[in-house]
Amino acid sequence: MNLPEVRSVIKAGCTLRGVMDSQIYYAAGMGVYVMIVLFSTKLPYDMMVARGMEEIRAVYYNRKIVHMMAGGVGSFCVPLLFNDYWYPMICGIILTAFTFAAHISGARMFWFQTSQNQNDVKFTLMWWTSITLIWYIVDDPWLAIIPSLFMAFGDGVTGIVRNAVIRKRSKSPIGNVFMFIVSAPLGWIVAGMGDPAIPVWGLIAAAVATFVERYEFGPIDDNILITIFATAVLLLGIEIGPIL
Repeated sequence: MNLPEVRSVIKAGCTLRGVMDSQIYYAAGMGVYVMIVLFSTKLPYDMMVARGMEEIRAVYYNRKIVHMMAGGVGSFCVPLLFNDYWYPMICGIILTAFTFAAHISGARMFWFQTSQNQNDVKFTLMWWTSITLIWYIVDDPWLAIIPSLFMAFGDGVTGIVRNAVIRKRSKSPIGNVFMFIVSAPLGWIVAGMGDPAIPVWGLIAAAVATFVERYEFGPIDDNILITIFATAVLLLGIEIGPIL
């Protein structure tokens, strides 16, 4: 190997190291942001309870805030900050372990976690598994975040609306109406940004996710159903190709 080739290899190695270093910093920054969201939501919980709201209703409001501010904003950060699925995957695994440990240790973050279920753990689990799977298969981060956007923003709005109108955790259809209002444009726009661009399939995925959100089967909650079915629709759309 001559001197110019050696210099080229060294330069490529330095560039790769620089990219990896920046990815690590982005991952650490996103982790800090999520932690800030998790612990700062104790403030609205305290305010809601102080005003006479039932604790469980305050918990469910807070959980949806966490879904949108941590899961939703975090999802949008993925294609903007990372060029490899390993980084969001590792972040997601750590957060899943963190929320699960809070439950089993008895040190639940009571302002958004409840002893009635571990749906927050399932949310974090499905967040990173859906992003990792789609990104690995399709090699496109924009398409990879679509199911998590439905789960974060679509289901998040659903829970807030039901909590405000029905005043308890329920599966009222009014929540699904608002979920589709939020999820439909997300599916269309973000799927249109993907490679391949499949906006119609993004819209179909939003409709299917909205429909299955109403159902739960024992430990299989709406977080699991939304991401599985939305992922299946998107992969089918990629296989068939754009409709328009």
